[in-house]
Amino acid sequence: MVAGDPLRGVSIVGIGQIPVEKVCSRPLKSMGADVVKLAMEDASVDRIDALFAGNMLADELQNQKHIGTLIASAAGLRGIEALQVRAATATGAAALRMAYFAVASGESRLAVAVGVEKMSGGLHTPALAKALDAKTETALGATLLSQNARLMQMYMDRYGVDVNAFNAFSLNAHRNARTNPNALFKDKRVFDSTIRSSPVITPPLRLHDASPVCDGAAAVLLTRSNEARAYSDHPVRILGSSVATDWFRIDDRPDPLTLYAAAHSAHDAFRKANVNRNDIDLFEVHDAFSIMACLLLEAVGFASPGEGWRLAADKKIGLRGPIPIATFGGLKARGHPIGATALYQTCEIVLQLTGRAGRNQVKNAQVGMLQSVGGAASTVLTHIFGV
Repeated sequence: MVAGDPLRGVSIVGIGQIPVEKVCSRPLKSMGADVVKLAMEDASVDRIDALFAGNMLADELQNQKHIGTLIASAAGLRGIEALQVRAATATGAAALRMAYFAVASGESRLAVAVGVEKMSGGLHTPALAKALDAKTETALGATLLSQNARLMQMYMDRYGVDVNAFNAFSLNAHRNARTNPNALFKDKRVFDSTIRSSPVITPPLRLHDASPVCDGAAAVLLTRSNEARAYSDHPVRILGSSVATDWFRIDDRPDPLTLYAAAHSAHDAFRKANVNRNDIDLFEVHDAFSIMACLLLEAVGFASPGEGWRLAADKKIGLRGPIPIATFGGLKARGHPIGATALYQTCEIVLQLTGRAGRNQVKNAQVGMLQSVGGAASTVLTHIFGV
């Protein structure tokens, strides 16, 4: 390509995912290699040009770095470009964005984005806290749990709602997970009373307001849109990809309840995709915490400030609602194996847009949206997909 040429259209032609587990007995490299091979088999290819691997915690929990080449080697893909990508808790989405750029630029014809995480392998809380400022936040005891708890308390105080206003986010996620064979909590029934009685982990956050510790892996295979049908009967286009940042610490933001990075990246992705929020048929939101799902809905404009929780309470986020979220269980109930999370969500959006979501199907889904949050919403990636 010469300078000034537009990016090529990019489509997803293969997906691969394994069930999320509390503890996966397989090693990290075989989990990653398995889903890469599943995605390649889905597109009937035996060779790719590039692999971008998302993983946040392996160097601390499994004493393993250099994940990209580790997975490529385990998958038998000698000689290809293979790199690791990170963006804290938005790592999987960053891997997707890099694979998108590799194909869109013309550098690669076939590229895989793969995410893998084994959170069960050690002390995850202090490792996750490194997504915050080491000197002024973690050194004072802050964690991602405590920062999201702060946001939740700020929201409750400002808008005069109690903690049970957020219950419907968890109820919706668990309801959808029941019909997702890859979900961690596919066998778990959750009721409003379950959430109300769940233990407080960091006030006011309760157990059911937070996503679980788990292991998993997922991958997607990308190619040029003008060649996509050579590999798939049901390709899905990436219409827009964007990333934005906020001030790193929530204490430095003019209003911590206004997710600037989410709003900015969503607007930019809409512009690139030539869509607006009224075109979105489903929104795979980063519901690592109930408060984050609520704030993202408000940041994108699906609800006014202070009203995001009402979308859930009024059942507008369900599979038959005007803005379905967490359609396969979300981070809360499918599980949040960090490096793999956005790739699971991408697989799920592909299934939705191609009418293959089974009992989780959103009717007439044509445009899907994915937002992924890094740290305490200091980085947010937005992807828009369409058929």
